Amino acid sequence: MLDPVAMPHLADIPRVQGKALPDKPAFWFEGETTTFAQLDTRANQVANGLVALDVSPGDRVAYLGKNMAVYYELLFGCAKARAAMTGINNRLAPPEMQFILSDSRSEVLFVAKEFYGAVEKIAELCPDLKKIIAIDGGHDTWEAYAYWLSVQNENAPGIVTQDDDDVIQLYTSGTTGLPKGVLLTNACYNAVFHEAAKLDWSAYDEGDVVMNAMPLFHVAGCNIGILATAQGAKTVILREIDPAAILDLVEEHKVNHTFWVPAVILMLSQMPGVDDRDFSSLKTISYGASPIAEDLLKRAVDLFGAKFTQLYGLTETVGLGTYLPPEAHDPSWNKLRSCGVPYPGSVVRVVDPDENPVPQGEVGEIVIKGGYVMKGYWDREEATEEALRGGFFHTGDAGYFDEDGFLFIHDRIKDMIVSGGENVYPAEVENALFSHPDVADVAVIGIPSEKWGEEIKAIIVLKEGAEGDADAIIAWMKEKIASYKCPKSIDFIEALPRNPSGKILRKDLREPYWDGVERRVS
Repeated sequence: MLDPVAMPHLADIPRVQGKALPDKPAFWFEGETTTFAQLDTRANQVANGLVALDVSPGDRVAYLGKNMAVYYELLFGCAKARAAMTGINNRLAPPEMQFILSDSRSEVLFVAKEFYGAVEKIAELCPDLKKIIAIDGGHDTWEAYAYWLSVQNENAPGIVTQDDDDVIQLYTSGTTGLPKGVLLTNACYNAVFHEAAKLDWSAYDEGDVVMNAMPLFHVAGCNIGILATAQGAKTVILREIDPAAILDLVEEHKVNHTFWVPAVILMLSQMPGVDDRDFSSLKTISYGASPIAEDLLKRAVDLFGAKFTQLYGLTETVGLGTYLPPEAHDPSWNKLRSCGVPYPGSVVRVVDPDENPVPQGEVGEIVIKGGYVMKGYWDREEATEEALRGGFFHTGDAGYFDEDGFLFIHDRIKDMIVSGGENVYPAEVENALFSHPDVADVAVIGIPSEKWGEEIKAIIVLKEGAEGDADAIIAWMKEKIASYKCPKSIDFIEALPRNPSGKILRKDLREPYWDGVERRVS
């Protein structure tokens, strides 16, 4: 189990487990196993190598690649050197990658072969970048990681880490405006360990097998490997989402714990032959990052046979905030649309624009207080003050508490649709649409309306073989929710645009309708 006292800082994790479980597997990636002892040694080498490159406490080191086991030896090595690991979204265009490298002032970049070309285009535009190391080797100019690592001292660097050290800097998705670097410290993660130690979803036994299919530039991807390593579990890492590979690896490695976003759960549930696969090893499945349809959740609970826990949180809260425990997934509780209850050591409120808590059942902004809340945004003092005003992190999410203390999220406040003076939250409409027998996936947006200011449009992905009848679906919807919340129009598309964490890119969906319109709403 988690021991926040024995491992108060990230740098302590490989040191402690390297001594306690030297020959046990820490990571498996594409046929190669890394033991805990190897992890600790390599993290030492990374730290010593960074120090030799004049990386000082507080400096940033960047990683650009898909999921690989090497990420974690780099992460723990950075922690030992008191540097902060900056994961770059590998789906960005080169100019966007350059923005993050420049904004973070990263001095060293570790890059995988798929992105050599992208970095070649932008390296000269990053004045702080001292060294580029080619993870997979084979580059004419950049030093190969295997060689660079091999010539570093294997002993611990002898650097005393601090609670306030920034250990991870992740960038917000930037769906609106420029991305902001989120500062996560040793103290933040120690608070995560204290919270997670009290709950079943994150309680791994020594030797358990944990799957990591989430991108490592996402807080969930980072956390999966950190939590598993801290408890002596083996992490099976997937380079990227591959439903067929996920199903094979669950069976092959007898995976016990995993985190899947709803989009992945949907893909897995639709795979041919999935009902005949062996999921008996699964103990827990955590999910989150985007809403999930009730019908899909019920299907997944029956299919996988594990204990399900929904997790609600943000990058700025290290992914923590509330959780929906396994027992609340019993349909008789009527909590499947809830994201659960606050963690034991947290304070979660729903407030009005004046920061006053709203009455139970009323919608307001969700705010969170806990030791895991970020230190702030990198070089964004004004944004930090705005986000952390009043001692709470302001999520920008709209929700309410029910009479049992369960939190229900409507949507992002910025995504709220105001139609004829009525507030409509897309997630509520989407949840109703998901229960239609022809709907496989759906997004709801507000589009301009001369009469109402905004009107509601649904964008639907149909199930295979279904024929879309917009009028029939709208009429069906009026039997489910209030008429003013029902779509006025429906478009049908092949797939919804989503960011790597599975969140629908509503901005992209809205843009064609709002292009050239003076935006007084939405």
